[in-house]
Amino acid sequence: MRDLVETVPVVKIDSPCINICKIDACGLCVGCWRTLDEIGGWSGGTPEWRAAVMAALPGRRS
Repeated sequence: MRDLVETVPVVKIDSPCINICKIDACGLCVGCWRTLDEIGGWSGGTPEWRAAVMAALPGRRS
């Protein structure tokens, strides 16, 4: 008898990361403008939380 394996669809998580990872004096990444907490929690965050962070990013750019 073959074991059945349940497959789960892979959901792509959009990210503002552009691979320029350097934290400025304000604690924001100069590439994506997220905080370290936001970067660290990105993959485990809810879609609503990620959308709220994405919405806040334009106002953080200097």
